Amino acid sequence: MLKPLNDHVVVKVAEKEEQTVGGFVLAGNSREATKVAEVLAVGQGIRTLTGELVPSSVKAGDKVVLEDHAGIEVKDGEEKVLLVREAEILAIVE
Repeated sequence: MLKPLNDHVVVKVAEKEEQTVGGFVLAGNSREATKVAEVLAVGQGIRTLTGELVPSSVKAGDKVVLEDHAGIEVKDGEEKVLLVREAEILAIVE
């Protein structure tokens, strides 16, 4: 498992499938501007200029909304995950 540093977060994007009326399955939807992902691991947070640690506002298990092109795709074993900065997370899904 990847252990993110500072304000980085490891997320797994939920795959979307769209099915047409004819029954064809379209992988992904290029029209979407956002995507939903599950937080797998969180870094310790970020330090202020005075050295105080500000912990992350998300935790493992949270479902979050990201912009479509946010983060860097990396492989963790056989699994593809995204490594994003906490600032790239738009919202937590409750």
